[in-house]
Formats: sequence, structure tokens, C-alpha cells
Amino acid sequence: MRKRHPKAASDSSSEPSSSTHQTDNNNDVLLDKKVVDVRRSGKTWFSVLILIIYSSWAVYNHQHGNLPRPLTAKQAGKRGFSEIQAMKHVAALTQFGPHPVSSDALVHALEYVLGEVEKVKETAHFDVDVNVDFFESKSGVNRLVGGLFKGKSLVYSDISHIVVRIMPKYESEAGENAILVSSHIDTVFSTGGAGDCSSCVAVMLELARSVSQSAHGFKNSVIFLFNTGEEEGLNGAHSFITQHPWSSTVRLAVDLEAMGAGGKSAIFQAGPSPWAIENFALAAKYPSGQIMGQDLFTSGVIKSATDFQVYKEVAGLSGLDFAFADNTAVYHTKNDKIELIKPGSLQHLGENMLAFLIRVGSSSDLPKDKTLQTSSSDAAIYFDILGKYMVVYRQNFATMMYVSVIMQSMLIWVMSCLMGGYPALVSVMLSCLSFILAWIFSVAFSVAVAFILPWISSSPVPYASYPLMTIGLFVSPAVLGSISGQHLAFSFLRKKPSNRNSNNMELSPRLRDNLAKLEAERWLFKAGFIQWFVLLVFGTYYKLGSTYLALVWLVPPAFSYGLLEATLTPIRFPKPLKLATLAISLAVPILVSAGGFIRLAGTLIGMLIRFDRNPGGTPEWLGNVVVAVVIATFVSLTMVYLLAYIHLSGSKRSIVTALCIITALSLALVASGFLPAFTEDTARAVNVVHVVDTSGEEQASFISLFSNTPGNLNVEAEQIKEGFRCGRDNKVDFVSFETKYSCVSKKDAEVGWDKSDVPVLRVVNEEKGRGDDERRIIAVSMETGGSSRWILGIDMEVVEDFTLQVGEEEGDEELMIGRGEKSSGQEGWHQIQFSGGKKAPTKFVLKLYEKKGDERKKKMQRPVLKLRTDFDRITPQVQRVLERLPTYCSQFGKSTSPFTLAFLASLPYTK
Repeated sequence: MRKRHPKAASDSSSEPSSSTHQTDNNNDVLLDKKVVDVRRSGKTWFSVLILIIYSSWAVYNHQHGNLPRPLTAKQAGKRGFSEIQAMKHVAALTQFGPHPVSSDALVHALEYVLGEVEKVKETAHFDVDVNVDFFESKSGVNRLVGGLFKGKSLVYSDISHIVVRIMPKYESEAGENAILVSSHIDTVFSTGGAGDCSSCVAVMLELARSVSQSAHGFKNSVIFLFNTGEEEGLNGAHSFITQHPWSSTVRLAVDLEAMGAGGKSAIFQAGPSPWAIENFALAAKYPSGQIMGQDLFTSGVIKSATDFQVYKEVAGLSGLDFAFADNTAVYHTKNDKIELIKPGSLQHLGENMLAFLIRVGSSSDLPKDKTLQTSSSDAAIYFDILGKYMVVYRQNFATMMYVSVIMQSMLIWVMSCLMGGYPALVSVMLSCLSFILAWIFSVAFSVAVAFILPWISSSPVPYASYPLMTIGLFVSPAVLGSISGQHLAFSFLRKKPSNRNSNNMELSPRLRDNLAKLEAERWLFKAGFIQWFVLLVFGTYYKLGSTYLALVWLVPPAFSYGLLEATLTPIRFPKPLKLATLAISLAVPILVSAGGFIRLAGTLIGMLIRFDRNPGGTPEWLGNVVVAVVIATFVSLTMVYLLAYIHLSGSKRSIVTALCIITALSLALVASGFLPAFTEDTARAVNVVHVVDTSGEEQASFISLFSNTPGNLNVEAEQIKEGFRCGRDNKVDFVSFETKYSCVSKKDAEVGWDKSDVPVLRVVNEEKGRGDDERRIIAVSMETGGSSRWILGIDMEVVEDFTLQVGEEEGDEELMIGRGEKSSGQEGWHQIQFSGGKKAPTKFVLKLYEKKGDERKKKMQRPVLKLRTDFDRITPQVQRVLERLPTYCSQFGKSTSPFTLAFLASLPYTK
């Protein structure tokens, strides 16, 4: 065998080394060329942004604006639902004008409803029984343990309801098992109530007609409760549950409500048992409902209450609570008109309810136990998709699913950090920093605008009548803030040590910088996973129904990233994120949540009209700050994936510039006053009250002007020209609240009332307790001057127990024996809120059981009792102010606000 020469062998062995070195250099050049251009087209990013905005708005319109075609009576048939017929009822009820409890208009409204249900009885199917009861309640007291009326004693007397029971003639147990459908006929004093709640009553009348034609096939009865007294503290529902004989047969309760006028009537409360919502999801033709609304309502963020609270809390019933929520700015104002009810609104609710009643009315599985049937762990999670399908699953299943996702996500993150070492751990920490900075900057920029608005506008809420202005005022700064926060994190991520290139290849500075940018982009995208993972953990721990949103925003993007980026990447070097990854990531989240987020923001803006529950009690900027924080939070949470793409886009500078210009133009538009803050259709809530104050040493009579909408009343007072002086020194204690800012007329207002209207509080007897009870018992006679609506404050720093006797005659009913707790937000006062019909008593006896051994009472300067009585009467002075009030203002009614004439009285403490 011939040997090679050593030199030749050496030369031969050196050639591959030289060739390999050359190849590596060529690969470097190729990689450099391949990765050097990491900038995306700005046009592409803009196109994606426009597509996402359009898709989100399309989802919102389809989910909340796509209403069914109204049907005539002929088209609906005997057993169908006709909106055309229902709207005739709305028109008839609203023509009576405002009809609060004890008004003549309410009597007419009751007569109308009674006449209509008698027609239903006359035309019912021959195998169906229809029972009609005109129910007049006795005196009662409603003390709720939670919600808006927590800690108050809601007393009522002589309130009337119409109760209709429809059941099959030949089903023996149908009368013992009923589904309750309820709504209220009464309105607040400031509106005819087309939306709240004549529309609900109209739907019930048409449902009663339809059910009366098909109930012969039912196994259960259906009770329609047309109650009154809801607006004064849910008294109608309470009197039915505690006094009516049919209430013991109710197994399921459905409440129809309105927080605006028209639109889709959606479920915003369900449970505690999931049976009703599960059957609704199966039966409804156009299901609509979001548990996100239930979470907000039960948390107290939305300051309101419905009869459903009574059915659930007092009667122990499960069921459903529906509400119309379009045009929420007109709620309880003069603009709650029939013209605002969109065609198809009543058809939507009517067809859903009819299908549901037919299903549960025919069911043999109706829960027979009236008590709470399940624990909260078995509650239902529900949401609709595009108003076509409703997803419902149990809380315990949801928790198991969430925990499974959490554990798998934690395992993936731990393995990634272990495999990537210290650089991967640093990247995770910087990713967390990116979404924290994005949220902080987003909120900061939006809140800054919120603080600016009161300084440049005549109203702190200049966008009330044009909600789309919030896009320029709050959305643009929020996006700008999110970009700024992510930009800082992007800069940090570019400089961090990399776990790439473990083969120690020597890379050019240009290539190394481009690789760092691409890796930073990926970590910004993955920051969205961490963000929603944290929210998923938080929601699972606190068992929030809305936790499904975190799952929706976590799983599809993670799946998309793993499919298109992590598993399909052929080399270890990062590549620019694919647009397909973004499209797949956002498709499901937008489909499921875009409509709900936009609806929530719109509802919140509409609620600013009545934001200041104690006029002048909150800073003018607070409402704007709340809206700004909510919008900024939505923006920073939902745009985390999209904004990750912007940092390698050539359009980042132009986008930032455009956002700045949009914000500046919006602020300039506000400052110019070109778009008015309020219009005749979106009115400011302003109340005009003739106050007669007898609580001081000298009697005072004046006109008070105050607003539940943030902002002063200087412009309105100047236009009225009645000598009003405005400021925070004009405090008026209305017992249920105190106006921290108001306008008061300088002129005495002595016309329109007389001495017989003035309430009287006087001590009629004092005695010591018997036996070991050494407490002093003070008997107080209270005469309300003929008023059937009053609020009494009892100083619980001095008084321990109390009783109320309805009437002064011996043997009259005595209510509320027991300890009274302090009413929420009333600084040591317990409130008794009374509302009654025309025959309600106006004389009462109050027994106060004084605390013993309490030294603080010796230093008490405030009265032991404060009383306000209300009359729905317009005095000449109030009439003159109302005529001069700007057309963009409207009276606003609620259970605690006074009517147009209010008397104040007090009883001082005596040792």
C-alpha cells in the first residue's frame, strides 16, 4: 500500500478547514442578508389595525343592534308575539305622563292594565284558566341585607298590583308550581317611563295573551305580576312575596327591567340555580346576556336595584333578570320616550320570553324547592356570541378548566426558564414589566386628559351627548400610553443577554442587533400570555364569572403562537412574527368579547348623567377619571398582541404623531364648545325643589337647584334669572342625602303651600323600661301633613331600638321591632323610607329605645330625628324656574330624591 507524503497529507487536511471557514463566512453573509431587514411595512400595520377596528364594531353591531323584524298581530297569530300590539300598550301607558305611587296617573295606568288582562281572560283558550286579582297590600317593611338599600327600612302601605295566573284546566298540580314573570307599572315623577318600564309591562301583556292560547299543554302555571312601588324601594315585589297567597306556589322568578330605552333586552343576573339560564339558552331564539354585567351589578359598581333582589334574597327563588340598556343616558329623565325604542326591541324580548315560558311551562323538571337550591360553586357562567348562541357552563366545571390551563401554563413557563437559563428568566421579567408599563402609561395619559377637561370646557363631561368623542379624548391617549410603555420595555429587551446562538457563532453587529429586535418583539407578544394568565389566576381564586374572558384572550393566542411560530420555525434564529399569528390570535377574542367591552364603555358614559349621587359630593373630574381608567385598561389589555407588531413597523413614528394630533384636535373641539355637552335628547339631570325648612329656629322657604350630573350650575342659574346664588355653602340636608353644592334662591318662596302641609314631630310620652331594662323609651308622634312619601333619619348614636306604629289609633299595626343598623353612607343614621297609596296613613307613632350608659349623647348637638316629606306638586315659583330652565336640562327621579315640594323637620335631643 502506498503511503501519502506527510506534507501532502498536511496540505490536504488544511484545505477542508479553509473551506469550512469560508463557508461560515458565507453563511454569516447569508444570515445577515436574511435577517437584516426587520422593518414591516407601515401600510400593512395600518391595514391590520383598520381590519381589527372594523371587525370589533361589526361584532358589536351584530350582537347588540341586530334586532328581529316587528310582527303584526296577523303575522304573529294567536300563539305568537306581536311587537305592533305591544307598542300600542306602551303608547297608552305613556300618555298618562309620569305615574309615581299615589298619583292619579298611576290609578289610570292600573285601570288600563286591568282592562287589558280582563280581555285576555275573556279570549283565553277554552282549556285554560285565567285568574285575575287586583291586589291591595297591607302595611309592610322591607329590610334588605345587601345592595343599594342595605341597612334601610323600606316601609309601604296601600300599594296596588294586578296579578294574573294562567294555567291548564286539567293539570292538577299546575296551580302549585308557578313561574313568576314580573315588572312594575309605576314610574318616577320625572318621566312617563316608555322604557322604564312601560315597555316591560307591554311585553307582559302580549305574553299573557299568547300564553293564554297555549297553556293547555303546560304542566305548570304562569303568574304575571304587574306591581307598583318598585321605584320607591322594591316594595311591590316584597308585598307580593310576603302577603299574596299565590306567592307560595312560585318556583322560578323572571324580572323584566330597563336601564334605558329599547335595544336588546339582555340577561344581567341569573341564578343562584343554573336551571333557568340553561333552559333559556336552549329555548331562546335570540339569546342575549353577559355574566360580566352580573359581576358588575353584584359588586355595587352599578348603583341600582331590581325586584329580582327581593325574589332571590327574601323569597329564596332562582331565576333570570332582564334589562333594556340602550340609551342609558335617558334613564329616569324626560327623554325616556317611546320614540327611542328601536323597532324590534320588544319583539326580541317577547319572542325569547315566549319560547322560554313554553319550555319551562311544559317541563316536569321545574325545581319544586323554593329555597336556594345550589351553592355558588354550582352557579352558571354564561355569555352570548353575536346574539345567536349562548354558552352556559357550571362554575365547578369552569374552575376545573381554569386550574388545568393554569397548571399547564406554569409547567410550560418553568420548563422554558430551565431550558433557557438566566437569559430566559430575565426575558420573562422584562415581559412582565412591559405590560405593567403599558398599563401605567395608558392610564396616566388618559387620566391626564380627564383632569384637563373641566378646565377647558363648561362641563366636566363634554362628551355626554356625543360619546364617540371619547375615542379622541381617551382611546387615543390610552393607545399612545401603551405604545410608550411597550417602547421602554422593548428597549430593555433589546439590551438583555441572549440565550440564542449557543454555537458561539461570531455575528456581525448589524445581525446581532436585528436578532435582538426580533427576539424582543416575540417577548412583547408573549407578555400578553403572562398578563392574561395573571388575570386568569386572580379570577379563578375569587370565582369571578367573567374569568372566561381571560381564558379566551390567553388560549387562542398561545395556540396560534405555538403553531405558527414556535413549532414551524426551521432555525433557532428568530423571525419576524407572522400576520397570520396575529389574525388567528385575535379572531376568537374579538368574536366573544368585543361587543361586550364596547357596550360596557357606552353604558358607563351614559351613567355619567347621574354619576353624582350626592350632588357636589364628588370632585368634578372623578367621572372622567373613572371612564378614562376603564377605557385605558381595556386598551392596554386587549391591544397587547397588536402593539407588539408596531415596534418593527416603519409606521411607529407616524402612528404616534397621528394619535397626538387626534387627541389635540379633540381637546380643541371641546374647548371651542362647537359640540354641546348636553342636548334636548341627552339632558343634564337637574332637580328643582321648593324647600320649606322648619328644622331650624326660624322657618325658611326657598327654591333649591341641584344636579346629579358633575359640574356647577352657574350657566343654568344665570339663564333662569331668579336670583340664585350657587356654591358649596348652600348645603341642604334632604335626610337621604346632603347637597354639597347647590343653587338657592334669595327670594322667600311662601306661595304654593300652607301650614297644613308642614310635618310635625313631637314627644308624647317618656317612660323607663321595665325590670332590668333601664333604657328610656320615648314615644314620638309624627304627622306628615298629608304626604304619603317621606324619609326619616334616626340617630343610632343615641337610639338602640325602635318601633313604628302605622296610625295613631290603639290597635293600629306596629312594624319594625328590633335593632336598626346604620344605613350605608349615612354617618350614624338609620333611614326609614315610606311610600304609600292614596289611602296610606299620614300619622304614625315612633317608639325610640335610648341607649343606656352612653356618655356621647350628652355632647350631641344634632337632632335625634330628621324628617323629609315630599309632595308631587309644582308651586308657582317652581313652575317659573322650570319654564326658564334650559331645554338641555331634565328633572331626575330616584327613590331617595325629593319631589318638587319638600318639607324638612327635626326633633332635637332632650336629656
